[in-house]
Amino acid sequence: MTLALDIFRALADATRLRILALLRSMELSVGELAQVLGQSQPRVSRHVKILCDAGLAERRKEGSWVFVALGAASKVDPVLASLDEWGKVEPDHWAVADAARLAAVRADRAASAAGWFEANAGQWDAIRSLHIAESEVEAAMSAVLGDAPIGQLIDIGTGTGRMLELFAGRAKYALGIDRSSEMLRLARAKLSERGLANTELRQADLYALPLGDGEADAAILHHVLHFAQQPGAAIAEAARVLADGGRLLIADFASHDREDLRTRDAHTRLGFSDEQIAAWFDAAGLVSARTETLEGGELTVKLWLARKAAAPKQIPVREVKAA
Repeated sequence: MTLALDIFRALADATRLRILALLRSMELSVGELAQVLGQSQPRVSRHVKILCDAGLAERRKEGSWVFVALGAASKVDPVLASLDEWGKVEPDHWAVADAARLAAVRADRAASAAGWFEANAGQWDAIRSLHIAESEVEAAMSAVLGDAPIGQLIDIGTGTGRMLELFAGRAKYALGIDRSSEMLRLARAKLSERGLANTELRQADLYALPLGDGEADAAILHHVLHFAQQPGAAIAEAARVLADGGRLLIADFASHDREDLRTRDAHTRLGFSDEQIAAWFDAAGLVSARTETLEGGELTVKLWLARKAAAPKQIPVREVKAA
């Protein structure tokens, strides 16, 4: 009863109902919500706090930005289902106007992303020119993962969200994490344009993933490991969040001697050998399942796939009483 009262109190305001409807479409910053609602940021922040206190929304800080998302499905889904039914009886006149302003927010995000890519295109193109076409790498990754449904996917170091674009369609739920708030803003722009409603983005570190033990069915590290100070620890953390039988797919460079990538592009590791990856897999309780070598450039791209081994069953020890 207390929970129901808290939820109904939180929803007893037209602005908060509108916020809930907007968050259903996409995660939004407080500033973006204020833009759509035509209200001040302090006022919107107060409404968001009430929704968060009731568990209907949650806030995530990313750098100087605060993003707001829907709360736990157990609390939100019944509310949304009721709103859908009531909307059939009495249409919401705010919905059309809010949808138009939300489209403007999407356009602003897309323009910001386009500007960033234009400014940084030279750096990206320089690295891509050193190895096989990215489209071929992505096709190989898709073939390695196969066509079967993935379940819950986590893309570690998601960057601009490209792996979520590729594989979220096979997943029930796809989470992208990155330490960079700038990258996450770019990813949000791309994912919202494509309408991938089953994706979520969070700011987090690859050594401390925001998932419990065994929650994910698949994890991806795409051109991330060569930036890691502790690759073995990153692999171990990915293994922790995988369920038994869950898969980890790493796409990265084979060992090379391009020292300029360390100094110019902050590559901590100059690629990896099969033996290094296999040793880290073994230490993390992962079993190597497949390795692919993609040549065709100065740098060779490797794909390493592993599965998490099932934990050994504990055999109960019976006490034997002395005669």
